[in-house]
Amino acid sequence: MSHAHPRISKAVIPAAGLGTRFLPATKATPKEMLPVVDKPAIQYVVEEAVSAGLDDVLMVTGRNKRPLEDHFDRNYELESALEKKADAERLAKVRESSDLAMIHYVRQGDPKGLGHAVLCAAPHVGEEPFAVLLGDDLIDPRDPLLQQMIEVQGRHGGSVVALMEVEPEQIHLYGCAAVEATADSDVVRVTGLVEKPEPADAPSNYAIIGRYVLDPHIFEILRRTEPGRGGEIQLTDALQRLAETETAGGPVHGVVFKGRRYDTGDRGDYLRAIVRLACEREDLGPGFRTWLQRYVAEEM
Repeated sequence: MSHAHPRISKAVIPAAGLGTRFLPATKATPKEMLPVVDKPAIQYVVEEAVSAGLDDVLMVTGRNKRPLEDHFDRNYELESALEKKADAERLAKVRESSDLAMIHYVRQGDPKGLGHAVLCAAPHVGEEPFAVLLGDDLIDPRDPLLQQMIEVQGRHGGSVVALMEVEPEQIHLYGCAAVEATADSDVVRVTGLVEKPEPADAPSNYAIIGRYVLDPHIFEILRRTEPGRGGEIQLTDALQRLAETETAGGPVHGVVFKGRRYDTGDRGDYLRAIVRLACEREDLGPGFRTWLQRYVAEEM
């Protein structure tokens, strides 16, 4: 297909989860605010959206998520204190989050799943294609996955999901896609999707990771989607419907991602993400790597 499709300018970030895997840290602190080195995880996600040209961000939140709004708002008392100290470096970091994008918020009143969270964005998104970014997956800015997905949606229309090859025994942790090859080695046609299948039932080892570019027809389908796995409205089930049709929101393509991804949804992977990112920092990396090598040699 070569005809033009509407420019994507809006990003939706579901952030209503309870973060139970990180209790007790998340009893009063949203999991999205847990620091990854010296920035909360949610800020990395917003920065990724902005880097892809999406300057209109909607966060779908829930109860006890007020710190998200505070983080992306101005803090005049803190800014004034830093100005008096002439601490220009920290002042710039404080202001950075509030200047990133136009950020809006909507509450997901009932925790009915990712599909329901996306549906909460319908009044804000309207009839435009839009991106969905999950906060558990941090994508390295050197690997512009979302930008590539937007380009694929611009060529083909419909919706686009991010896929990653995983070991067969890990596929039950993800949504899984059945795919057909295309002329582009990094792009596949998605012919079916299933949420967290057992390895023996999985149609492939292509796992869906937390980036989507969606046609607005997804909202109509989500309104008719019954609760699925876990008693929740699954976005995967709605995408399966889109994958079955050439019209009314289809087709669905997948971008096969082979870059750097940091999973912060699991405690072990969260710690590994911090170590990897700290090692690569110019200001922290040299000293931290030296300490880490010594620690491994002496203690492990």
